[in-house]
Amino acid sequence: MHIYTGTGGRRRKNMQDAHISGQLRVLHDAVLDLVAVINGPRRDRTLIREAGIDLDPALFPLLVLTGRYGPIGVVELADRVGRDYTTVSRQLARLESLGLIVRRAGAADRRVRESLITPAGEAMTAAIDGARERILRRGFEGWDGQDFATLVRLMRRFADMMKDARIDGEV
Repeated sequence: MHIYTGTGGRRRKNMQDAHISGQLRVLHDAVLDLVAVINGPRRDRTLIREAGIDLDPALFPLLVLTGRYGPIGVVELADRVGRDYTTVSRQLARLESLGLIVRRAGAADRRVRESLITPAGEAMTAAIDGARERILRRGFEGWDGQDFATLVRLMRRFADMMKDARIDGEV
């Protein structure tokens, strides 16, 4: 039985808004925790050790991102890792000297330098991917398959929404 109070709809909406606001705070805290773990040098050192490779941890995310998103320009790469593009450019030169990437003029704009992974870099990122999978499989051991599939689906949806959302005034 529903008793009309005259403001019930508004009160219910305010309660829902408060609940959603609380959930958004929990979600934001979880994202901050994930970013801290993912961007932390300790995690990179763990992956490097587990992969059995010899790589400066400062170069690690640049190699992985070049392998995943290359060819990629230095400015985009710098934005993805939150570093100054001049620092990233120097670090890319180090990766190139190690034979893990090559740099070339951009296909669309010859003034832009793009980085591409080499076969040696691909072998290294394959070792890193294997290490990441082993570590994550251990972490997800207690998860039910349906919960894991739901997490993957919702994380992809959330990431896509965040990439597409105009939350910072960009047009």
